[in-house]
Amino acid sequence: MASKKETATDNAVEQKLKNLYQLQTKLSEIDKIKTLRGELPLEVQDLEDEIEGLTHRLHKYEEEIERLKADIEKKHTDIDEAQAMMNRYQQQLDDVRNNREYDNLTKEIEFQGLEIELLKKKIGEAERLINAKTNDLERGRGVLEERRKDLDLKKSELDEIVSETKAEEEKLREKSKVLEAAIEPRLLTAFKRIRKSSRNGLGIVYVQRDACGGCFNKIPPQRQLDIRMRKKVIVCEYCGRIMIDPELAGVKIEKPVEEKPKRRTTRRKKTEEED
Repeated sequence: MASKKETATDNAVEQKLKNLYQLQTKLSEIDKIKTLRGELPLEVQDLEDEIEGLTHRLHKYEEEIERLKADIEKKHTDIDEAQAMMNRYQQQLDDVRNNREYDNLTKEIEFQGLEIELLKKKIGEAERLINAKTNDLERGRGVLEERRKDLDLKKSELDEIVSETKAEEEKLREKSKVLEAAIEPRLLTAFKRIRKSSRNGLGIVYVQRDACGGCFNKIPPQRQLDIRMRKKVIVCEYCGRIMIDPELAGVKIEKPVEEKPKRRTTRRKKTEEED
C-alpha cells in the first residue's frame, strides 16, 4: 500500500495539473476574444503611428516654408541695401577726380548689380521651393484628414467589439489570477514560456489517440502510463508542452469503434449433371 506521504505527493501533482489545465482553458477563451477583435488593434496602432509621422512631416514642411519666407525677406532687404549703394556710387561718379576713382566706382556699381541679380535669382528659387512645399503640405493635409477618418472608424469598430466582450474578458482574467496564485511560481513561469512559444497558445495538453494534443507526435505506451499515473509533471519530448491525463482534465475521449470484419460468403457453383 502507498504511504500517506506518497498519496499526498500524488494529490499535489494532480492539483497542479488541474490548476494548470483550468488556467489554460481560461487563457484560451481570452485568446478567442482577442481573435474576435482580429487585426483591429494593430490597424489602430499602425494608423496612430502613421498619423504621428505625417503630423511631424507636415510640421517640418511648415517650418521650412516659414524659413524660406524669412530668407526671402532678408534677400529683399539685401537688394534694397545693394540698390542704395549703387545709387550712392552713381552719384559719386559726378565728383571723380581721376580715372582710378572712376574705375573703382564703376566696378562697385557692376558688383552691386550682379549681387542684386544673384539675390533675385535666389528669391525666385526660394519661391518655387515654397510653392512645391506648399503643394506637398496641402497633399499631406489631405492624406492626414483621410487617415484620421480611417482611425475614427477603426476605433469605433474596436470600441464596439471591446464593449461587447469587456465584461467577459475581465471575469476570465480575474479567474486566471486566482488560478495563477495557486500555482507555484517556477511551474507557472515554465507554463507561460511554453504558451508564448506555441503557435496555438497551448501550454498544457492531453493525450489524443496516443499522441500529444499539441504537436500530434506519437507518445510511447510507457510514457502514456506515466501520464495516467499522475505522479509527476511530464512534458512532451517533442514540443515541450506539459501533458495531462484526459480524465484528470475532465475530457471524455471517444474511443474509435472497431468495425467487425465482414464474413466472406462463398457461392457454390452449380454443376450441371451430364445426361
